[in-house]
Amino acid sequence: MGVDMDLQEYRRRARAWLETNAPVAAAEGAPDTGGVAAAKAFMARMYDAGYSGITWPKEWGGQGLTQAEERAFAEEARHYTLPTYVFSIGLGMCGPTLVDLGSPEQKTRHLRPLLRGEEIWCQLFSEPGAGSDVAALQTRATRVEGGWTVTGQKVWTSVAQHADWGLLLARTDVDVPKHKGLSMFVVDMHAPGVTVRPLRDMTGRAHFNEIFFDDVHIPDENLIGRVNDGWSCAVTTLLHERLSISSGVGMGGQKDNPVAFEALRHRVDTADPVVRDQLVELYIRSRALALFNQRLAQETKAGIFPGARGSAAKLLLAELTMFQADLATSLAGPEAVAYEEGGGGPAEALALAPAMALGGGTNEIMRNIVGDRVLNLPPEPRTDKNVPFKDLRANG
Repeated sequence: MGVDMDLQEYRRRARAWLETNAPVAAAEGAPDTGGVAAAKAFMARMYDAGYSGITWPKEWGGQGLTQAEERAFAEEARHYTLPTYVFSIGLGMCGPTLVDLGSPEQKTRHLRPLLRGEEIWCQLFSEPGAGSDVAALQTRATRVEGGWTVTGQKVWTSVAQHADWGLLLARTDVDVPKHKGLSMFVVDMHAPGVTVRPLRDMTGRAHFNEIFFDDVHIPDENLIGRVNDGWSCAVTTLLHERLSISSGVGMGGQKDNPVAFEALRHRVDTADPVVRDQLVELYIRSRALALFNQRLAQETKAGIFPGARGSAAKLLLAELTMFQADLATSLAGPEAVAYEEGGGGPAEALALAPAMALGGGTNEIMRNIVGDRVLNLPPEPRTDKNVPFKDLRANG
């Protein structure tokens, strides 16, 4: 009873804090419309109030609490649109990777500023010729005195135009198979030789970027883990990525999502039994995914590695997003394609929906991973597994 009462008090305090702070923060603008400073100020307030890094270790700047408190805050925050998108990569992917694999010095230097919103992070994996097959990447890190020199290109990188730091996967050995010659680094996005170019999508907004590295120096202390062990580090990051994408970590609430269940419920004729059935299916799918994510989070906190089931969660979200978009289109009719001034309306939400089936690995790749590593089905034939990277035909 005492635990329940403590959790109720935590929820009450979180609700009161959000009522005072979240509406002001939401009105200050989205990060890509000049609101980065406002978003950073909000994150600082949220950290100082004890609501950033709720389950992260205390010694690295977190609150050291349980999944129960994190869920309680997330449930209260769902009623608001928090300006935290620009921190989503750091909170959901880069930060958890550093918690798992970073050196004590890296954790001390980076985690607290990340949680407090003082520094923004991006993830530098995908390349023009290495998307779902990340291990085929070409960006090279060459050994020099005191560190490494990096040359290459990354693409489809979210929030890179605002980022201070990035989690970089680069090739450090071409004489071994492609998965064995990679290393992971922390890279300063303001270092000489780093060029960020925003990429505009069909909504007219720059959600992604391409990044060029021209002889960028990375000091030895920025290596994560061991040299040529970058693939195992990347697997950790990708697990966190798929879990965070599916659970919406750092993405704010659903309050202003024009195609979410609540928005559709108030927009359409719920007296129609067919419409009610469609909305019920949307709610059931959403609730099932939320419970699955909750289970994975609890297992992770208990030291049980979710493994490839994180890919299942990401696949479920991609399918849910497309179902939600299709349902919104059919229910809203012509209104669904009407763009609103400044963006953010149903048309933009619908236009972005297919990206969920691509970012973080395509649905086809997710199904392969689940089939191979969860269901133990025979893997697809591979001809490049034991071939040195330099001898692969595409890299000759």
